[in-house]
Amino acid sequence: MYRYDTYDQTLVEERVAQFRDQMTRFLEGRLGEEEFRPLRLQNGLYIQRHAPMLRIAVPYGMLSSHQLRTIADITRRYDRAYGHLSTRQNVQINWPKIEDVPDILAELAAVQMHAIQTSGNCVRNTTTDQFAGIAQDEVEDPRAWCELIRQWSTLHPEFAYLPRKFKIAVTGATHDRAAVQVHDIGIRLWHTEDGDVRACMMVGGGLGRTPTVGTVIREDLPWQHILTYIEAIVRVYNQFGRRDNKFKARIKILVKALGIDEFRRRVDEEWAYLENGSQTITQEAIDHARSFFPDPERHPVDQAGIDAFEQLRRDNKAFGRFVTNNVTGHKVPGYCAVTLSLKHKTHAPGDITADKMDVVADLADRYGFGELRITHEQNMVLSDVPVDELESLWKALDAHDMASPTIGTLTDIICCPGGDFCSLANAKSIPIAQAIQAKFDDLDFVYDLGPLDLNISGCMNACGHHHVGNIGILGVDKKGEEYYQVSLGGSSLDDASIGKILGPSFFREDVPSVIEKVLQVYVRERHEDERFVETYRRLGIKPFKEYVYA
Repeated sequence: MYRYDTYDQTLVEERVAQFRDQMTRFLEGRLGEEEFRPLRLQNGLYIQRHAPMLRIAVPYGMLSSHQLRTIADITRRYDRAYGHLSTRQNVQINWPKIEDVPDILAELAAVQMHAIQTSGNCVRNTTTDQFAGIAQDEVEDPRAWCELIRQWSTLHPEFAYLPRKFKIAVTGATHDRAAVQVHDIGIRLWHTEDGDVRACMMVGGGLGRTPTVGTVIREDLPWQHILTYIEAIVRVYNQFGRRDNKFKARIKILVKALGIDEFRRRVDEEWAYLENGSQTITQEAIDHARSFFPDPERHPVDQAGIDAFEQLRRDNKAFGRFVTNNVTGHKVPGYCAVTLSLKHKTHAPGDITADKMDVVADLADRYGFGELRITHEQNMVLSDVPVDELESLWKALDAHDMASPTIGTLTDIICCPGGDFCSLANAKSIPIAQAIQAKFDDLDFVYDLGPLDLNISGCMNACGHHHVGNIGILGVDKKGEEYYQVSLGGSSLDDASIGKILGPSFFREDVPSVIEKVLQVYVRERHEDERFVETYRRLGIKPFKEYVYA
């Protein structure tokens, strides 16, 4: 994984010193709240409903076991001994004292981490496929390209105060696991017949109040121009994006207002000044970035070990379930990637205690070369597990109550912190997720449903990605009371789509039974091997609506 060079380390340390001075001036009353607000936001510091919240950047979702142990230690000494994984592959701590944040940032800097640009109207953390570099269907490893985007975007002086926040996602696989179509800029890397890298550039996707699937603006951009073309897009947005209304300030509004053809014309006009400029990527630059992501020295797994694993999978039903749902194929025969579910009934989806962070760090050292991935579904991945050691890993996870075999199922719920923490939320999200998990605790039924995404947001900002859930739940406020709106048919995959609202909203207590009725229609009407979203698209919303509101 990427390691800081002297430039990175100096930048991050100087940023900590700068923010420490800003914090001191704020606490002494020499900086007002309005002056301090953009400064703290650019360093990932929010003021939430009950306490500050610090969002720690995890570039493209990759971190080391040593970094995870540091976060665990920080949460014990400065917080309440747990962290929360966000849908942008970052880590959040929810209870730090505001005066402690500079010290936290200094400790993060010591292990090559920071919180720069995890908030504010700037280019946020670039995200990618959690299986980048190891996926069997990968055409191009996106990590080096993500790193170049990180370097370009960090503290870019022209884009520090954009009309609104700006999000970029990159995938290099044939199957999109990075939700690139619902980002401000989505990039799909592909190869020509002679093996040259090209980029399909999408623009204007996003969720929030106006959920939109992005539009292709350039299908076959040569790799050398990826950064300059991104810069041209962001320049056009920075110049013409609305600043008079924050609800209409995202790039998707500008793209829709201008139309994709006019937006493309303006981007190309701007790109003419940048196309062969200093940000043009050279072979030397991309080779240097790739050098930070070498393959680990994996020991070969012989055929006998692979055969024994397959036999155990057939013989042991519990182990077989875990493999089917939580284990993903690897580009190297004899290896796999293992996703650890952080969707436990007793705590919020995506939360992980400091003690379990230490456990996961130890497992990463033992089974995965000390490397970890955070997924945008709020889980964690061990990326390089030999299949002949998978049973041992499974038993270790089970001993720590971390072997839930439910990845990709109904109960693998994406959920924002909601009204329990966020000052923007209209309603609580966590109790809804826990009630649904309690309602559907029969694993046989959950498995029979097949792959199913259920996403929950506490407000229209859509941090829980409810718009692209096969089933989406949105908390709404009705005269001071919490209600919940249900949508159906969303997807963040290759067939990306925005869910359609089922009808009037529901009381909190009714939500699990509403979901049950939706699933009853699906089970009754589905064709063999048909996913929920496929059944919905075939039938439309009418039969679901009639049954739920009957």
